[in-house]
Amino acid sequence: MTRPGTCPEGLPVGDGWVTAPAGQPVRFPYDGTEIAVAPVGDQDLAVRAVEHAAAVRVEVGRLTAGVRRQVLAGVAASLADAAAELVDLLVLETGKPRVDCGVEMQRAVATWQSAADEVAHLHGETVPLDLQPSGEGLFGFWTRKPVGVVVGIAGFNYPVLLASHKIAPALAAGCPVIVKPAPATPLATLRLVHLVREQLVAAGAPAGAVQLVTGDAEVGRTLTTHPEVAAVSFTGSAAVGHHIARDAAPRKVVLELGSNAALVVAADADLEAAADAVVRGGFYASGQACISVQRVIVVDAVAEAFEKLLAQRLPDVVVGDPRDPGTRVSALIDETATRRVLDWVERARAAGARLVAGGVRDTGGRCIAPTLLAEVPDGEPAWDEEIFGPVVCLRAVPDLDTAYDLVNASRYGLHAAVFTRDLRAALGAVDRLEVGGVVVNEVPGYRSDIAPYGGVKDSGIGREGPRFAIEELTVTRMVVVRP
Repeated sequence: MTRPGTCPEGLPVGDGWVTAPAGQPVRFPYDGTEIAVAPVGDQDLAVRAVEHAAAVRVEVGRLTAGVRRQVLAGVAASLADAAAELVDLLVLETGKPRVDCGVEMQRAVATWQSAADEVAHLHGETVPLDLQPSGEGLFGFWTRKPVGVVVGIAGFNYPVLLASHKIAPALAAGCPVIVKPAPATPLATLRLVHLVREQLVAAGAPAGAVQLVTGDAEVGRTLTTHPEVAAVSFTGSAAVGHHIARDAAPRKVVLELGSNAALVVAADADLEAAADAVVRGGFYASGQACISVQRVIVVDAVAEAFEKLLAQRLPDVVVGDPRDPGTRVSALIDETATRRVLDWVERARAAGARLVAGGVRDTGGRCIAPTLLAEVPDGEPAWDEEIFGPVVCLRAVPDLDTAYDLVNASRYGLHAAVFTRDLRAALGAVDRLEVGGVVVNEVPGYRSDIAPYGGVKDSGIGREGPRFAIEELTVTRMVVVRP
């Protein structure tokens, strides 16, 4: 089975690489050409990986902080060295514009660097037990211990970055981890895992502390329900995440799920900056990002002017081959996704929405033109659900209070943004918006990889960002001593 990059054949299961029972083509989404044949695992390999992880759990948990930091810092350096090669590979397997793949690699390197830094901050606290009479004469403290075997499942849109947010915190916490990439995009993640295992071996740690198994939903279910697994970290759709949470119980789950991120434009906003943000934040990664701008909610007083500004900017969004550095929107991951997005646009139009721009295929039918819909009614998936394509929906409201209520009238709550010059309005958004992150005068898609990241409601549970993910993947152990 062939694939680009310096990487052994097969799958990294156990301390070596094993032959996969099957293979499947990985295709360039822009034109459908085959770029490689990827190894495909099965349920037996999934069980084998979990059993190996369980066997090395104690050894990995006892790795010193110095070794763990050495491995994580080494991976950061290796990823930086391999960044150009991995950008090329990401463009081919995801179909994502080159500029977005470059950003992904920069963020992945920063994630590993941050995880290395956080190893030094993994500690506990003393507890004043003598606050209660029963604690007089006792000394108490708590520390953090690794939760055990971790399974990380990543989405197709940012495969290296999402896998990094699973693997790096797990290793920092002292947990063996098994990663399952999305079936459509396993290649760059295989390369990442190979680099990680090289650093583990160089530090005298077991290569099998990190394993990778590809495969279908049954492979995922085998991994997430195995009794030796202690925690599952999943990034993907809400429907799949909820199913995983039910099946995985009572294991700990960290779910980073979907959203339909909103951007609010107040009457006093800098309209030029807000319009630039909608275009920048709505169409990066071809709209295939969980915090890309989908719902734009504008106060009536500036709604007409704002729509004109948006419409003027859309023709400047370059659509085409993702290998071209100037491209900003390219093909979606596959034809099924493309047809779904176009169907949702047509459904919205049939329900009374106004098509301002786009809504059609571009560049010979390979891509969806940047699309702007106005006044999409409630109940339409283009407004209510996560469209995951280059589509932005615009709606006018009487005032900011109504805008904030409309943001909250969603089953999702990941990130939201507000553009305003009024500090009171901005702080009102922070107080009222039911989301995991509020961004003022910037796109809701802004994410610092060192910050706590996660949602509320159907957008998930738990937080990522190395410091916060490490806490998710450790458990407190209370110590009480009577001297």
